[in-house]
Amino acid sequence: MEAWAEKLGGISYPLLSDFWPHGEVSKQYNVLRPEGYSERAIFIIDKNGIIQYMDIHDIDDQPINQVIFETIMKIDPESAKGFMELPQAGEMPTGDVLMYCTSWCIDCKKAKTWLDKHQIEFVEIDVNEFPEAGKLVRSWANGNLVTPTFNIRGQIIVDFNEEKLKEMLSINDS
Repeated sequence: MEAWAEKLGGISYPLLSDFWPHGEVSKQYNVLRPEGYSERAIFIIDKNGIIQYMDIHDIDDQPINQVIFETIMKIDPESAKGFMELPQAGEMPTGDVLMYCTSWCIDCKKAKTWLDKHQIEFVEIDVNEFPEAGKLVRSWANGNLVTPTFNIRGQIIVDFNEEKLKEMLSINDS
């Protein structure tokens, strides 16, 4: 949660993560799974306690920060000033092996380590810095923002799947 808040540019209002007592808030918002963990759920609540935005999806999917930024700016433009800037559309990097990721994703970190171990040159594209990258990933992942997602010379691999990567990159570990 801290990494996500940092990525947003320094939050000046309270954030809640439902760690303790475990699941109490998730239960109240009906997002706690029977397995004991919640879906990835983002609720933006205004100063009057009214929910202005809800985003509920699988825990492995990443939120679209731009939508969150825009919602906060609508409901509290004064608080939003100075602590967040919307990503500007720029020219996305290119290369033979592209990895679409986020800075806080554990699987992205594992994938970077794996690619480095196998001496694979790759270009990392943060989906929060390039809104177009997020759109591409969603188009490949059935509307979900799944990181890491790879584009290897036009072939797409959604999520970190070592076997598929080995096959696509012609890696033989024997």
